Amino acid sequence: MTSELNRFTAVLFDMDGVLYRGSRALPGVSEALAFLDARGVAYACCTNNATMTPAQYEAKLARMGIHMPASRIVTSSVATRRWLETQAPRGTGVFAIGMDGLRTALFDDGYFVEDEDHPAFVVVGMDFEVTYRRLRKACLLIRAGARFIGTNPDTTFPAEDGIVPGCGALLALLRVSTETEPFVIGKPGPTMFRAAIEILGADATRTLTIGDRLDTDIAGARAAGLASALVLTGVTTPEMLERSEIQPDFVFRDLVELREAWVRAG
Repeated sequence: MTSELNRFTAVLFDMDGVLYRGSRALPGVSEALAFLDARGVAYACCTNNATMTPAQYEAKLARMGIHMPASRIVTSSVATRRWLETQAPRGTGVFAIGMDGLRTALFDDGYFVEDEDHPAFVVVGMDFEVTYRRLRKACLLIRAGARFIGTNPDTTFPAEDGIVPGCGALLALLRVSTETEPFVIGKPGPTMFRAAIEILGADATRTLTIGDRLDTDIAGARAAGLASALVLTGVTTPEMLERSEIQPDFVFRDLVELREAWVRAG
């Protein structure tokens, strides 16, 4: 079955658990990227994390010896901005809860403007310093008719001191208080994958998603109609894979094994 790897002309990588863990690169990352470059296979990264900008991610990866240009890093904030452009013209007002990653994507070039009175959209990403006042304002604006958008559904966030509330927890609070379901951009929805494919100019039928989570990476690839490969360097264990109804097209121990299988495929 690994002979099918030859048909792929583009790859979408998840990041944490695939390229690195914490502040350390995982085995075989640089070799895998060099292999794809040599084969002329386009690639990009897709992450639900909305807190950092692509430039900040580029710098973070560079410190680990991973060379990935910001233009190939698609965060849920970037995907949210690209999707919003398809929904509204320049000058549209947005009320945002979020950090640098979201605010830069939304407001840096002036396409969208900050509006705390009558915005067309309320966009919510992870914010480690969110206040009740901001959440209260978001609730009132959504109830007044602003469209409720979430960057990603992750209910938890892995912090240095443990697992803490994530963007999905903020969405849950607002969903309950507004009785309104948000439209969520990030994985496992297909919107972010489609944005990455568009950025690469890739063919979806020949694009492989590589991830470490069944519930976001693999389920999201399926929702977007993409093939998927699971690597066992992150969240998912062999036992979890065996019990899950969500199954990838390929399973590899790590990127080293994936690259070796691709090489053998010819």
